[in-house]
Amino acid sequence: MAFPEVPTESRSKINKAGDILRDPSADLDSLTTALDLAERWRACHSYPINTFQAHLRTKLKLYHKDAIAAQRLKRMPTIVDKLKRYPSMPLATMQDIGGLRAIMPSVKEAIKLAEDYRANHRLLHALVDDKDYIHNPRDADGYRSIHLIWKYANIRAPRYNGLRIELQIRSKLQHTWATAVETMGTLLGQALKSRQGDKEWLDFFALVSSAFAHKEGTPPVPRFSHLGYSETCNAIRAAEKKLTALDKMKAFSVAVQSISKNKAIQTGSSFHLIVLNSIKRTVQVRSYDRANLQKALDDYSSVEKEASRGDSVEPVLVGAGSVNNIRKAYPNFFLDIGGFIRLITDMTAGTK
Repeated sequence: MAFPEVPTESRSKINKAGDILRDPSADLDSLTTALDLAERWRACHSYPINTFQAHLRTKLKLYHKDAIAAQRLKRMPTIVDKLKRYPSMPLATMQDIGGLRAIMPSVKEAIKLAEDYRANHRLLHALVDDKDYIHNPRDADGYRSIHLIWKYANIRAPRYNGLRIELQIRSKLQHTWATAVETMGTLLGQALKSRQGDKEWLDFFALVSSAFAHKEGTPPVPRFSHLGYSETCNAIRAAEKKLTALDKMKAFSVAVQSISKNKAIQTGSSFHLIVLNSIKRTVQVRSYDRANLQKALDDYSSVEKEASRGDSVEPVLVGAGSVNNIRKAYPNFFLDIGGFIRLITDMTAGTK
């Protein structure tokens, strides 16, 4: 399997490409050249996340049969948006272009996995950042997870050394919350995941996250730390009534029928290009074997270019094994928030 090589351009040129992509006054020729380099820079992260996830999958087998591992290359519009939101961030050291996700059945297992990775001195990769949003939930939106940022190192493929890889570790409950935020952000046309959008929706999800923290026995969202579980549920009930959140979520939620029967989806494939159309409420999945990674990357870039013309299309290229695993790891791309809806229904009904 041939993986994309690291661009021969210097890191300073890669960072310059990032500056151009965040510059609203950049001309079309400069943007086209910068986007080409940024896409090649993104593509070269395929090798590190692929080898890292192989280690992660092996490790998860020691924890629980229901633990899930997945990988993805960050969407180019999301990369550009992040460059614009953080004007001083260099593209060459953006930490989450290559991302992995471990979804653990319980918060205890999520914390244990993170501790094991921190203590694993046999890994050649250098841990360069460690963000524990489980014990320190993000106050603005209630986000909870653990992010471990690694500087990749591999003596058998030194050309990839130094690339950043992000490992997100979540409990199943934290994952249910996070994907509901992404799904509703998509359907509402608001960047809720990036803490942008309607304050009432952001507050609603922060309250729900705080309630989930109570259920998991971890610190609640700081601005709601004065509320116990019952009081938090009362606040959720009031916020839900004002937003008619459940009605909206039920109306938006899409059951994708017979996707596993689609002959174009090969369950043995290594990579899947998921294309969500949030207006038509359709999901297309194209699958690729390991030998066709470059074709997958080319198709990914092509669909992104089509999406940039203004239609409500969101593509993402993921590696998660079977389609069922993809649905578990990335339910937001299937507009699948049924589990979240059931939890909110229970909490607003007073069921613990």
